[in-house]
Amino acid sequence: MIWNQTAYFGAGCISVIPEELQRRRFTKAMVVSDKVLVDSGVTARVTALLDEARFPYEIYSDVLPNPPIENVQAGVAAFAAAGADVLIAVGGGSPQDTCKAIGIITANPEFSDVRSLEGVAATTNPSVPIIAVPTTAGTASETTINYVITDVERQRKFVCVDPHDIPIMAVVDPEMMATAPRALKVATGLDALTHAIEGYTTAEAWELSDLFHLKAIQVIAASLRAAADGDPEAMERMALAQYVAGMGYSNVGLGLVHAMAHPLGAFYSAPHGVANGILLAPVMAFNAEATGERFRDIAAAFGVEGAAEMDIETARTAAIDAVAALTRDLGNPTTLREIGAKEEDIPALALAAYDDVCAGGNPRQATVAEIEELYR
Repeated sequence: MIWNQTAYFGAGCISVIPEELQRRRFTKAMVVSDKVLVDSGVTARVTALLDEARFPYEIYSDVLPNPPIENVQAGVAAFAAAGADVLIAVGGGSPQDTCKAIGIITANPEFSDVRSLEGVAATTNPSVPIIAVPTTAGTASETTINYVITDVERQRKFVCVDPHDIPIMAVVDPEMMATAPRALKVATGLDALTHAIEGYTTAEAWELSDLFHLKAIQVIAASLRAAADGDPEAMERMALAQYVAGMGYSNVGLGLVHAMAHPLGAFYSAPHGVANGILLAPVMAFNAEATGERFRDIAAAFGVEGAAEMDIETARTAAIDAVAALTRDLGNPTTLREIGAKEEDIPALALAAYDDVCAGGNPRQATVAEIEELYR
């Protein structure tokens, strides 16, 4: 199992960053973020600490949602020009993933075309050190060995899996997530739930990863509604739960929900968590018979009364229904039409999902035709 060397949790914990930079004898940072976070002052909460400590830094903030290859290449050039020796990722999944790719390519320049990082890349050197500061409670990129990049030219997203990319330190401060709009809290929360459920049911799941995923499901089910509406205590629980889910799935993989969500992001720029929320309950129904007793555990984690005594078919239905109800209650879209999906694109979407690295972890192997039917 691979995790961060160090992690900090709790309101205000970003205050440790300057001390950690100095203790580790770094000399200059490049802060990787996006324009929305810079303009809203969220990134400044970190850079103000660096200013106060007189620690040198530069900002790279050109990161786009569903970051394209070009973002990574520009970031690699910016890091080299900055003369920095540490990266600080401030943001949700897009800045975090871009930062990982920058760090990996800088340390392994033979992968500079970016596409060669797809799948399990044979890098030889650890990434440039990364300190990861998430601003959403969902992706858990700060503690995973995965990142996702968009190939705009080929209209696809690809997953990179590399133990060398994991940030050396995660700083999970719920106050950095508090100003996110409700829709973003919903989407990232559903992403976290998908990580936990897919991680719990994936083919590689085992006893240790199960501990993380079941706890994450339990906390998310109890907290996401209130967190989406801005409750600070619920937000703090979500910040921890999404990290715990990341500790698990990073080490055992995901499944068909993520495989199907990635093409939706590439084709329509659909927010990843929104796509996961649409797909999760239907894909759970597709997987149900291949999950043994695990959906019973999911139903119990959602607080379904009598889950332990139900026959297995009833328990499986209860788990699926609980997920679907949460998605509806949160106001997430429930059909692909709502995010702009087109019937004529389904064959191409299905083929891309079938080829996605996440599909191999699904508990039930799906054909291209079955994936097409799921999209419909």
